[in-house]
Formats: sequence, structure tokens, C-alpha cells
Amino acid sequence: MTNPYSGAHVGDTQSIPTVPPEHANYAVPPDYQSQAYAPPHSGDMGTPMTDDGRPDVDGTSVGALIGEVTKDLSTLMRQELELAKAELKVEAKKAGQGAGMFGAAGFAGYMVLLFLSFALWWALENVMDAGLAALIVAVLWGVIGAVAYSMGRKKFREVNPKPERTVETLQQVPPALKPH
Repeated sequence: MTNPYSGAHVGDTQSIPTVPPEHANYAVPPDYQSQAYAPPHSGDMGTPMTDDGRPDVDGTSVGALIGEVTKDLSTLMRQELELAKAELKVEAKKAGQGAGMFGAAGFAGYMVLLFLSFALWWALENVMDAGLAALIVAVLWGVIGAVAYSMGRKKFREVNPKPERTVETLQQVPPALKPH
């Protein structure tokens, strides 16, 4: 059996062991040589490890083992939530930047349509009265707006605000797991 704390102390760079090959896939910071690194142990309670890498549980009570597993699961869940938060924060920043670019593109498109409308009005003004040319451009935009409105209304009618699959899966939850 190895000692889980084989003399490694914070700031003591002489006694920092290297990561054993059997633990090469564990989440060890890339610069672990610059940090104090304790030898492998299971969880924060420091259950000693055998030479073949398994926890040495001889003489440990079942309650202590269950407590350690519970603590490890709690730590794992907190770490997973923190990881998810960090990933979502990065992705939200990217999405925000993309939305800003879409906003800029929308404004640029609006300006293009505005000036094309003026150009059409002035072109029609060469063959008819200016007021009639402006009316034709306005009616053209009215038709485009009406078509876009009816298509949008049709899409909104297809939206179902009730999460059907979630309701189905919640109905399958056993009564023992439902809050009282």
C-alpha cells in the first residue's frame, strides 16, 4: 500500500511526483509540475490506494465509503455544472456577436431597400407624374408587407407552446420520485 500523502506539500517542488502512466487520462492540469500534486487517491477524503491503483478499503467502514462516494458524486455534479456554465458562457458570447452581425446586416439591408425604392421612384418619375410614381412604390411595398405578414402569422399558428414530449416523460415518472 502506498501513502496517499507521500510528503507532497504546497510549495515543495522537490517532492512533486510525476503522473503515473495508468493515470495519464485523468484530468490533471497541463502545468501540474508547477503546482503541488498529491499522488493518486480516491476523492477528497484521501482513501489510500494499493500498488495496482485500486482503493485500499480494508478496515474502512461501509458508512465512510458511502459518505465518500456521496461526496465524490456531489463534487462531480458541481464540476459538471461549472463546466457547462463555462461552455455556455463562451457559446453565448459567440451567439451575441453573431446576433450583432445579423443586426448590422439587417440595417444595411434596410438602407439598400430604402435607396432602391428612391431609385425606382425617380426612374418612374421620368415616365409619369412624381406623385403617381411614389404611390406605385408604396403599393409595391404594401403588397410585400402583406405577404410577409400572412406568412409570419401562418408560422406562428404552427407553434405549440406546450412541451408535449416533456409532459409525456413527466407522466412516466414513478410516484415515488415526484415531490410531495
